[in-house]
Amino acid sequence: MATMMMPMPRPLCFHLSETVVSTRSTDKHQPPRSCTQKQPRFLSQTANSCKSNHSSSPPQSTTLDQARSLVDDFNPKIPIEQALTPPTSWYTDPTFFSLELDRVFYRGWQAVGYTDQVKEARDYFTGRLANVEYVVCRDDNGKLQAFHNVCRHHASVLASGCGKRSCFVCPYHSDSAMPIGSMRGATKGKVNKTGLPTLPTEARVVWFDPGWTYGLEGKLLKATRITGIQNFNVDEFGLLPLEVAIWGPFVLLNLERDTVPQQESQNLVGDQWLGSSMGVLNANGVDSSLNFVCRREYTIECNWKVFCDNYLDGGYHVPYAHKGLASGLTLESYSTTMYEKVSIQRCDVGQGETQEDFDRLGSKALYAFIYPNFMINRYGPWMDTNLVLPLGHRKCQVIFDYFVDASLTDDDAFIESSLKESEKVQMEDIVLCEAVQRGLESPAYCTGRYAPTVEKAMHHFHCLLHENLAS
Repeated sequence: MATMMMPMPRPLCFHLSETVVSTRSTDKHQPPRSCTQKQPRFLSQTANSCKSNHSSSPPQSTTLDQARSLVDDFNPKIPIEQALTPPTSWYTDPTFFSLELDRVFYRGWQAVGYTDQVKEARDYFTGRLANVEYVVCRDDNGKLQAFHNVCRHHASVLASGCGKRSCFVCPYHSDSAMPIGSMRGATKGKVNKTGLPTLPTEARVVWFDPGWTYGLEGKLLKATRITGIQNFNVDEFGLLPLEVAIWGPFVLLNLERDTVPQQESQNLVGDQWLGSSMGVLNANGVDSSLNFVCRREYTIECNWKVFCDNYLDGGYHVPYAHKGLASGLTLESYSTTMYEKVSIQRCDVGQGETQEDFDRLGSKALYAFIYPNFMINRYGPWMDTNLVLPLGHRKCQVIFDYFVDASLTDDDAFIESSLKESEKVQMEDIVLCEAVQRGLESPAYCTGRYAPTVEKAMHHFHCLLHENLAS
């Protein structure tokens, strides 16, 4: 398993990554074959110049009908005491996975990062959610921005990693080996024949043959070797925006097709994302007062929902699979409360095996699941979050971010011990989840049952999925 500690700023992170859907075809040419498939909902928010470049025709009707029919194999109206779990096809069928991306992940607010990643002007971080490459940054004025991380020329991914940027330079047709200088003043220069601003002298000196260049507010600042181009409007070739917001210590994106990027108030975003659970999370220390410690990433050979199901079983597996963790919890006190799109599991903390266990866990543990794929674990002076990213119908990535009370920021021994305990639990969960995935792919299993007193949050999760998938 790959482990990554706290990311460090890398001013020169221009690495060519996997390309996404091309935007270069014209009305005189047929789009590439990959563009004839159904496009995610968010693509309709692109500029008018892109609308004719992608076919909006859906996949073959048989494929779509098959995926929709799988949705109805689960009945959310049946009480948990009588209900069957979703069938294996929800976890193993590629067509069902494609439907999930469109109906679940390309709608509503999605957690993608934490505020320390974009604390100051010119800070940025990148990521990928399903097929969406994105970049989140603060422009020179400190305004939070988010864009599709794709060059409008030939679809290369622009930036990678995190750090600071004065602009985004496409690596495809440029040599960025020289230090990248400031682009400030570029928009104030003279406009050349193509309508692009002329870069000031001080900017040109430090660049070594830069390619297509975008400001942190998304505007196209420079395009190379386009002499003779016709019907080119520079204002239509900026980076495509995404709706971005902050709640507490978290950065959120909304890939919804019909949303217009704008700055929403934290309370409004919190209401949309968390509903009536927002006050509960605030009251239990889920806020911006904690300091970021580090990040660790795990790639797991299982469907993303398998990891979520494991998290949502009400502590059912904890005394058997996590004996070390269980020794510090009073499992008889375990309780689960459901909200609109959130479920919160609580448990009292006992003295544990050592005083060190009690110091880490505090007196109560809170585990919040925010639909569809984000978890917050809050106990004592410690908080960690789990972001589950689908990588295919039988693979996912789980990103763990760790936070600690400011008073313990320099307590290396406490932090090291806490990370060690967390790592042990995660490795135990990975073994469980990968074994479940193999079982789901076996012909011996079709559907299962719920344990009604403990697996209420899991049933709630499946009902929310059905609601999205059937809409």
